Amino acid sequence: MTRENRKYGGFLLIELITSLTVLGILLSCLAISLSGFRRFNHLQLVKQRCTAAAQAELDSIAFTGREISDEDFERLWPKLSVSIQYSEASDQWEGLKLVRVKVKGKSFNKDVEVQLSRYILSETRL
Repeated sequence: MTRENRKYGGFLLIELITSLTVLGILLSCLAISLSGFRRFNHLQLVKQRCTAAAQAELDSIAFTGREISDEDFERLWPKLSVSIQYSEASDQWEGLKLVRVKVKGKSFNKDVEVQLSRYILSETRL
């Protein structure tokens, strides 16, 4: 080896180590951000399922006068729970019943709760 070749002999190795380190940092940042997107998307999915379940429960009460049976609810929306409250309406809504449906679910370590309400005719069997 000549003197010029020995002078730059370690430069390629240092450049390779530096570029691999930067690439490793970028890949780890990408993995962390993908994990965050995954959690966010799962949270949005659970919110959407809670909203769909609450809307279906309100529609069932409004059109059939009955709640969705517990077996059907569990079959359609597993891992969700529902609670329904009935109350008499007042003021301009007098003569109607206020139905509030609250559906709860869990997305990883976050609790998701959606509450929808609707006024329905009092003649409907509750």
